[in-house]
Amino acid sequence: MDARDTELKKELDATLHARRDLGEEYESALVESFLEKVDQRIDSAVERRVRRQLAEQQMQTARDSRAPRATDSWGERFGFGIVSLVLAVPLSAIGGGVARLPGMLVAWAGIVGVNLVQAARSNPNLFGGRRASSRSGEWED
Repeated sequence: MDARDTELKKELDATLHARRDLGEEYESALVESFLEKVDQRIDSAVERRVRRQLAEQQMQTARDSRAPRATDSWGERFGFGIVSLVLAVPLSAIGGGVARLPGMLVAWAGIVGVNLVQAARSNPNLFGGRRASSRSGEWED
């Protein structure tokens, strides 16, 4: 029993004692007064629940709107590939000039890594990984 139930029980006891003290002629007024208090409790509980559910829905909507979206547009993939190749030339020159072959390997490993991440981002099933089921939220193989 929580504090609200205890308080409501005290209110009921007080109403019953007042009825005994005041007599039956005040019974309807006392019952109405007690029922108003019960209604207020119910209204406040419903209002709290509605506000909580509304806040949860707003939070979910905000989370969904900020979720990253997979991009499948051909133009974006093509543009990313062109930019990678254009940047590969100076990166190769810098890596090769500073550290010769190991520098070029590091530069190209970075270029390949960035392109793999972009490919995985735009096509989550590319590497045969696990994906979330759209129906139940459980993982599938």
